Amino acid sequence: MSVAEGGLRKSLGPVMIWGLGVGYVISGEYFGWNLGLAEGGPYGMLVATLLVSTMYLAFVLSYAELSCALPRAGGAFVYADRALGKTWGFVTGVAQLVEFLLAPPAIAFAIGAYFQNFQIGVAPEWVAALALALFVGVNIRGVAVSAIFELCVTVLAVVELLIFAGVTLPHFSWAAFSRDPLPHGWAGVLPALPFAIWFYLAIEGVANVAEEAKDPARDIPRAFIAAMATLLLLALLTFFASVGVAGWEAIVVDPVTGESSDSPLPLALSRVVGGSHLLFHLLVSVGLLGLIASLHGIILVAGRAVYEFGRVGYLPRVFGRTWRRFGTPAPGLLLTMVVGYVALATGKTGEIITLAVFGAVTLYILSMASLFALRRREPALARPYRAPGYPVLPALALALALCCFVALVYYNPALFGVYAAIVAVSLLGVRLMPPPG
Repeated sequence: MSVAEGGLRKSLGPVMIWGLGVGYVISGEYFGWNLGLAEGGPYGMLVATLLVSTMYLAFVLSYAELSCALPRAGGAFVYADRALGKTWGFVTGVAQLVEFLLAPPAIAFAIGAYFQNFQIGVAPEWVAALALALFVGVNIRGVAVSAIFELCVTVLAVVELLIFAGVTLPHFSWAAFSRDPLPHGWAGVLPALPFAIWFYLAIEGVANVAEEAKDPARDIPRAFIAAMATLLLLALLTFFASVGVAGWEAIVVDPVTGESSDSPLPLALSRVVGGSHLLFHLLVSVGLLGLIASLHGIILVAGRAVYEFGRVGYLPRVFGRTWRRFGTPAPGLLLTMVVGYVALATGKTGEIITLAVFGAVTLYILSMASLFALRRREPALARPYRAPGYPVLPALALALALCCFVALVYYNPALFGVYAAIVAVSLLGVRLMPPPG
């Protein structure tokens, strides 16, 4: 492999960027969010989802300003480094790496578990490892190829969710939806928040491909807003269509094993058409595409986040280089695969997801702080797109992100300790071995 100092290639248009934005996130519609129902019930989870949806809408409308003003592969790290200084910029970069490096193995493991429905006789860990290697390879091949693949898979996954809603919503019952609506009272809203975040986690990755957009000033905000609107619609459709068929317990507890299920949509659909119907098998098969879209898309973003850290010297310089032939950050993508294998070896999928959420919410908080700081410190900075409703909208995103972070810490103190240790050790390391130049 011949690596070079050259930059990334500009090959992405608005439709491809939209496909990436939706693809990063869409696996969250297929699994994970339903576990919040055990905490908040349908009413508590609905409130949590509406709060988180409001946070993400405000965040995306505000974050797009930063991605247009400073279109770099490092995303939030670049913004915070310029606005808040080296220390907070580094913390933001570490948070971004935690999110984007840990989300892929969690999704890969879900793919491995999903394949068990086909009785292929291969352990889910091996399927997950193969999936990571495969999509790292696709991303190394070139961003245009990666984006086209992502767009196709994402469109199919969106169509499948619309088919699911079309089949189940005619059977929606308010009585079923409202069954045991608050199993832990309104206090259940707070522990349900992390699961609601899973509906939208990683949409901020759109900013990390701004450097590869043909016209970032025009295409990034359009794609950001279109992706958020698509995901908001899909989240609400999926939520009501799944819960309203037979109640929330029917999509949380697997009737065969009695354990928590990662397949809420097939469980809901089986109550409508039965487990042998063609539509049921179609959902089980095509539903895999939602997981593939998110795995592939987040690997793309992770490689670019590593690339920026290598480019500025916080990681060995080799990670800040691209493969000369394809113009992709191949070393960063290979590091993503290695970290993914280490995470898979722990077998702690749920904990890995929670750590990724810690990184994401930290990124949201520091990004909004960066927006305010840059408005104050650099009023003359060219801003092709400006956040609407400033300062109210970014302040709302910041306040809701802080609330989510507090809830995460309160309900996951041990994992917060792990996350804080990762950040602290990283800070200590950069203090002892500062980047050259």
